[in-house]
Amino acid sequence: MTASSDAPRIYPIRLYGDPVLRRKAKPLQHTDTLTVPGFDPQTVRQVANTMLETMFEARGVGLAAPQVGLPVRLFVAVEYEDDEEENEGQETPLKSRVLREFVMLNPVLSVLDKKKDRSYQEGCLSIPGIYEEGVARARAVQVRYTDLDGQARTLEADDYLARVFQHEADHLDGVFFLDRLPPEVTEDHRSELLAMQRKAKSFLNDLAVLEAQRRQERES
Repeated sequence: MTASSDAPRIYPIRLYGDPVLRRKAKPLQHTDTLTVPGFDPQTVRQVANTMLETMFEARGVGLAAPQVGLPVRLFVAVEYEDDEEENEGQETPLKSRVLREFVMLNPVLSVLDKKKDRSYQEGCLSIPGIYEEGVARARAVQVRYTDLDGQARTLEADDYLARVFQHEADHLDGVFFLDRLPPEVTEDHRSELLAMQRKAKSFLNDLAVLEAQRRQERES
């Protein structure tokens, strides 16, 4: 895992059970230098671009910085020509269907329509293979955020895109979509979640070894 030119241009996605996914992320500036664990320091723009590539590779519609090990208030998302949930498992290149890409720093969501929608099925790249309906989300939201040039932006979204933004904003506060469902839903997936927790622990152990090796190389 490195950000050098000969490395894969994607990040490992952190799994359920990784402590970084439960931390409340901190604000950032567009001029910051960020270091994804296991990679060399990068600009915010470089991190955002790699997050988008990681998201496409995983066939997702959004990805928050904590999901790649960065506890900062940043997420990326896309709007496709049609809902990705209807194309799960297909091999068509997602980039060919992208209508808009979004990179949002320090997003603040405001509800525009208080009526809740529970009709969509949600999944999560950090909880692969688990999908559930019934997550109550506002039908329309306004998002105030900073873009990669440091400019303040405001965007309104409804229906599926509003749900995507709410899902990713939850990640910045350490919240999974399963947390918004009755506890018995999580219990129904107990075995899968325990397996993810074991994988998360193994990854962190491997990462600690890698980071120790990198420190030794820098000091030698």
